[in-house]
Amino acid sequence: MAAHGEPPFRTGDRVAVLGLGRSGVAAARLVHARGGRVYASDRVDGSSQQAAVERLRAEGIEAEAGRHDLERVLASDLVIASPGIGPATEIRRAVRDAGVRTLAEIEVAWRYLRSRTIAITGTNGKTTTTALCGHVMARGGLDVVTAGNIGRPLSDVAAQEAQPDWVVLEVSSFQLADIALFRPEIGVLLNLAPDHLDRYRNVDSYYADKARLFENATDDSRWVLNGDDRDVLGLARGAAGEHFLFSIESRVERGAWVDEAGGLRLGIPGRSERWCGVEELRLAGGHNVSNALAAGLAAALAGCRGPEIGLGLSSFEALPHRLQPVASDGVLWINDSKATNVSATLVALRAFDRPLVLILGGRGKGEPYAPLVPLLRERVRALVAYGESAPQIVAELGEAVPEVRVEAGMEAVVRAAGELARPGDVVLFSPACASYDMFRDYEARGEAFVEAVERRRRRAASGSPA
Repeated sequence: MAAHGEPPFRTGDRVAVLGLGRSGVAAARLVHARGGRVYASDRVDGSSQQAAVERLRAEGIEAEAGRHDLERVLASDLVIASPGIGPATEIRRAVRDAGVRTLAEIEVAWRYLRSRTIAITGTNGKTTTTALCGHVMARGGLDVVTAGNIGRPLSDVAAQEAQPDWVVLEVSSFQLADIALFRPEIGVLLNLAPDHLDRYRNVDSYYADKARLFENATDDSRWVLNGDDRDVLGLARGAAGEHFLFSIESRVERGAWVDEAGGLRLGIPGRSERWCGVEELRLAGGHNVSNALAAGLAAALAGCRGPEIGLGLSSFEALPHRLQPVASDGVLWINDSKATNVSATLVALRAFDRPLVLILGGRGKGEPYAPLVPLLRERVRALVAYGESAPQIVAELGEAVPEVRVEAGMEAVVRAAGELARPGDVVLFSPACASYDMFRDYEARGEAFVEAVERRRRRAASGSPA
């Protein structure tokens, strides 16, 4: 298989890589290996950034932490910016004003990739669906890896001499914002809801970046779309290629759906099959049935057979920090730290039919919490709020639940939730906020929650006060 498109730079070109996270380090290595003159930098001077600088310098790549050398960046032929560096930041504005070409890491990597790609995006469920699709395809005997926003940078895959036949790629709106030629063989749009309003000026501008998934569509493109989401269908309308739908609400003409008996079914030209029953899935919530349909449909389009799809879907376990059961001591404790926006928490609330103690908090993303009110009144016994957003959460939601507590620190949050919960309840840690007021990312936040729950369990087992 040939690589995609023209190389993004010429041998000897100066390439500035902004950000020394995983994707930045991988991009710097790929560009260096392909003959570019790399300058990699990060404004933050933390331990992880310094470690990255040391690794890159040991490989002959110029790197520094604590600042971006603006003169060197603006003298570059190409800038590769971390998705976390927003377009309104000073460095991105300076690059834009100077007219320096900027590309996403996934764009640069894709140009050197020989593998076929399945690109999965949406507001919620991207990581689970990416991992699930990769699991199903591997179970079906296909040569596949997962990459992108899920953790492994696409540049790592592109740098390999032996590349897989398929890459299942999780892509965010931030990554799509800086593509140019990127065009997956199969694209998946799971859902759309307001998010990242601390970065985007409005919902329309956020959706516009999502829409770039379809920007380079051709007649050979295949699109897997949520037939239950009007905004998804509107965004994809007119995109070249074949459109396939998935739905948990009704049968679709071409795609995947849940039949009247609760079976996950496929109906596409030349194929009609049942994969498995909803009850066989090991993932909680109707949203994960939707994710399973999307993953199975994409895998089918990639060549997986029906029996292997069914086995793959029914054998997949929940990922950490995504409606992850972490303890059951008469109360079920759920870690949903990946819920960094209100729409994700709405999904989590719908996943349970037992009374809930809900934990919300962190750094708000510019969206109101009021959409949670109907489900809070219906399902939530008590609310524990913490972090920077606690005052806004209490102001908007305090009257919707019988009891509200405000706490500081994860230990206090877990202790309060345990005191409020009754036997048979679910304690749902689904923050609806970013983690950055207290933690480096949602994973560190989720781990802190799990550790606090475990310490509580050990104290209870030893007879110590909880």
